[in-house]
Amino acid sequence: FFFKQKTAYEIMPSLVGSEMCIRDSNAEYRGYGYEYLGNSGRLVITPLTDKCYITLMGALKLNKGGAPAGPAGTGKTETTKDVAKSVAKQCVVFNCSDNMETELLARFFKGLAASGAWACYDEFNRISIEVLSVIAQN
Repeated sequence: FFFKQKTAYEIMPSLVGSEMCIRDSNAEYRGYGYEYLGNSGRLVITPLTDKCYITLMGALKLNKGGAPAGPAGTGKTETTKDVAKSVAKQCVVFNCSDNMETELLARFFKGLAASGAWACYDEFNRISIEVLSVIAQN
């Protein structure tokens, strides 16, 4: 089980030649982004971050997203950024505040859709209910 728990990268045949396949536990993700993110440090793996990593990779396999929740200072943002780095996708960290408007978030979502980047929202609970309801309807 410990060997299957580690992330492995393989080149797999596909309809258009070959593609990068990322395996982690029982999850297999074929959406490798080929985004060069520089030579920066990686995350120190603890049992908590390992469980979060496995869960996020399982969500990616199902074409879903993830929203890690927990107390402050437990590494939710850093774990999300490290998962994005392991699949070669850019991760944009956005610090939310209580005076945000729908136009600002609309421009941010347009940029994410155009670039294919991931978003990590810090302090998401600070956004007002009115703005969240407009976003949820669109």
